[in-house]
Amino acid sequence: MKRAVVTILVVSLAGLAGCVAPPAQPADPRPVSRPTVAPLPTVAPVAVAEGAVAPGVWTYGSDARGSRALFGQAGSDALLVLRCDRAARRVYLSVPGNDAGTLTLRASNLVKGVAARPTGATPAYVAAELAPTDPVLDALAFSRGRFSVAIDTRQTTVPAWPEFTRVVEDCRA
Repeated sequence: MKRAVVTILVVSLAGLAGCVAPPAQPADPRPVSRPTVAPLPTVAPVAVAEGAVAPGVWTYGSDARGSRALFGQAGSDALLVLRCDRAARRVYLSVPGNDAGTLTLRASNLVKGVAARPTGATPAYVAAELAPTDPVLDALAFSRGRFSVAIDTRQTTVPAWPEFTRVVEDCRA
């Protein structure tokens, strides 16, 4: 019995002795060429707005035509309206005004100008029409806490709250 244990130990130690790493290969003296990587282009940061966020809150609602988010103070006309027209699969962004022009939409990572025309409603608003998949809607929804909408020299900065995103998502469904 002792002899069997000793034999097993000797065989095990001999097996372990064979478990050594192979000798290291000498380094190749030839230089290795490595591809050069071009630096990524830098993008200038975009200032969302220089002014303070307008006073007010977002409210969400829906009707037979689709959903809408309004930003403003209770008892006053909305400073900003986002509406989804489900039948047309279009999103309309409206601000108070009478004259056609360009709405400048400014998020933390994007600035885009879109044509706006009078809606013909009372009170007077101008609206820009967007596809629900337009990347500017995502940029506004996920802007760093706020985004702004400007027409002519009037700029309105609003908080980026979930009501805005909900209307965009409703229109995508």
